[in-house]
Amino acid sequence: MKNIFTKAFIISLLSFFTAHAGEIHGIVVCKDKAVSFASITVLGTKIGTQADENGKFIIRNAPIGKQTIQVTSVGYKTKQLIINILEGKTNNLNIEIEEENAQLNEVVVTGTMKETTVNESPAPIQILNPTFFRKNPTPNLFESLSMVNGVRPQLNCNVCSTGDIHINGMEGPYTLVLIDGMPIVSALSTVYGLSGIPNSMVERIEIMKGPASTLYGSEAVGGLINVITKNPAKAPKFNFDWNTTSYLENNFDASAKAQIGKANVLFSGNYFVFGKRWDINNDNFTDITLQNRVSLFNKWSFQRRNNRVFNLAARYVYEDRFGGEMQWQKSNRGGTEIYGESIYTKRWEMLGSYQLPIDKEKITLNFSFNQHQQNSFYGTTAYLATQRIGFGQLLWDKKLSKNHDALLGLTIRNTYYDDNTPVTQKPNLQNAPDLIWLPGLFAQDEVTLNAQNKVLLGIRYDYNSKHGGIASPRLNWKFSPNKDNIFRLSFGNGYRVVNLFSEDHAALTGSRKVLIMNNLKPERSYNANLDYQKFFTFGQGYGNIQLNGFYTYFSNKIIADYDQNPELIVFDNLKGYGISKGIALNAEFAFLSSLKIFAGATLMDVYRKENDLKVTQIQTPHFTGNYAISYTINKAQVTFDLTGNLYSPMRLPVVRAYGDTRPEYSPWFGIHNIQATKRFANGLQMYGGIKNLSNFLPKEPIFRADAPFSEQFDPSYNYAPMQGIRGFIGLRWSFF
Repeated sequence: MKNIFTKAFIISLLSFFTAHAGEIHGIVVCKDKAVSFASITVLGTKIGTQADENGKFIIRNAPIGKQTIQVTSVGYKTKQLIINILEGKTNNLNIEIEEENAQLNEVVVTGTMKETTVNESPAPIQILNPTFFRKNPTPNLFESLSMVNGVRPQLNCNVCSTGDIHINGMEGPYTLVLIDGMPIVSALSTVYGLSGIPNSMVERIEIMKGPASTLYGSEAVGGLINVITKNPAKAPKFNFDWNTTSYLENNFDASAKAQIGKANVLFSGNYFVFGKRWDINNDNFTDITLQNRVSLFNKWSFQRRNNRVFNLAARYVYEDRFGGEMQWQKSNRGGTEIYGESIYTKRWEMLGSYQLPIDKEKITLNFSFNQHQQNSFYGTTAYLATQRIGFGQLLWDKKLSKNHDALLGLTIRNTYYDDNTPVTQKPNLQNAPDLIWLPGLFAQDEVTLNAQNKVLLGIRYDYNSKHGGIASPRLNWKFSPNKDNIFRLSFGNGYRVVNLFSEDHAALTGSRKVLIMNNLKPERSYNANLDYQKFFTFGQGYGNIQLNGFYTYFSNKIIADYDQNPELIVFDNLKGYGISKGIALNAEFAFLSSLKIFAGATLMDVYRKENDLKVTQIQTPHFTGNYAISYTINKAQVTFDLTGNLYSPMRLPVVRAYGDTRPEYSPWFGIHNIQATKRFANGLQMYGGIKNLSNFLPKEPIFRADAPFSEQFDPSYNYAPMQGIRGFIGLRWSFF
């Protein structure tokens, strides 16, 4: 009887205490990745726990009421948040923490084709994560890059919104876009393909400014953008993101991962639809191109013995876009009565990476294949094109000694291109698709001279089946007197072989005829780049400043001359030379008060010189600036983001011979945006805001819009999107 009474008393006592306690379930993440083994405590008590390898944790018997939860982990900043623990309830938390001096410790692969941290890389690499792009949500990679200093997405046509990406003022064809280190997006696919890369498949983006032909071959003349896709093993179990604007643009992103046998598998999809016709400037033309786009992505990651990994991914994109007169219907496609530009795009890609099972050696086979089909009409001009690119690369990563880390590579690239223009026809009008083989080999040695000095030496030789052999050397030197100061000096050589009709949209739209003066030679570039980066802490936080000077000299530069004849676009190798030079400044400050400031500015001069005449490159401002200011109210879990861009006047393509009275230079202008994001305990986020706060709109975007089939119709006069002030809302949820 006494034992029964004792047990009853103990049970009653436990019930009394547990009735006044709650449970906390959660996960600790950083930039959408789980943080393993973080410590979580309830301040003022001895209650706490440690997260598991997947970042998940459970705290039982937490005291009810408002409590302060503290999260700590080596290499991360301490995070505190206040939650209200309810009696008998389970509190679900999704806690996002930040890396300490994050930029120093982040892993990059682009500069050397090897995994290394930012501070150890001899080449300056800029890393961008999805959390950065969420400060101003956009539906695709092309629009997202407007937030990056020195990188400017340029719309080249007011009607169909074709675009390219300028790095340090150099036009889109000089920028190589890679997906997982492979040349997936190039030539034909750059015209519209960049808007078909959704943010849902992106783990991070690495940007390298300046020539990178030594490692990546043709097209990497001005710089490269490497899109690193998500790792299925580290991605959220489920992720969903939807947003819409007052212009009725709708974007849907979703991804899910699963374990299938020994493979980690990621499925993601994006759907973007914009179907409302807007004509704010009353010129009877759509202000913004209508788009209906689907992108599907699937990635498999197999973990093999000895930690060797085999990755295989595939993607499919379909898009239907239209711009033109407001009354245009699909029955008018290709007709002469109502002007419209209608483009159907079908694209599929496959890429993979396999580490060969050779003991004590790290030899990796990378491969990719893609096909891009474009069925388009620009008024009455039909452009039907198909491009197929096959790529293979064998890399041997070899540590020669303590101070020498070598990389040897063999590559082969095959490009098939066919269209309905004279470019792929013989004189007897027989069809003759363009077929180029591009085998190459390269070698580099990363030499560690001492703790402060590192040198990277490289050489590449490619043999183009049409233009012969081309060599590209490289030299990088990194000097870091201490961990907070890094100097980088680089010299490089680049080259580019072009396909005009697949890269220069002005050759198709409008009514100008194209004249190619000679057999175009490959362009060559010679670049010098000096970079200084300073990391520091101060009483209220930490920051870093990066100063970069660049100079590029071009020979055989291929120029599209719009001034020689108003009815023609004349292409020829420049008899003189081209120059791109400037200086860029980036600054980042993070305060203990949860205030963050990113700011950047680039001052540059891009021009060509021929017969002692200096001609400024069109649609290239001398000054660009960007900023992102964020402030988080930790108690309410609400973040406010203010972002924007500023541009100086840029030269525009006017046609004075036809009485074109539009200004030859754009005005100073800026695009500014504001957003508020509310985070909930279960990983749910709600966000909304206003884009283009100042309601800036270009004036007179199309010359003689009343005569779109005439030579006086010119949709290339463009410098900013024709979208005014608009609101947006969205919903985002990640489940780990």
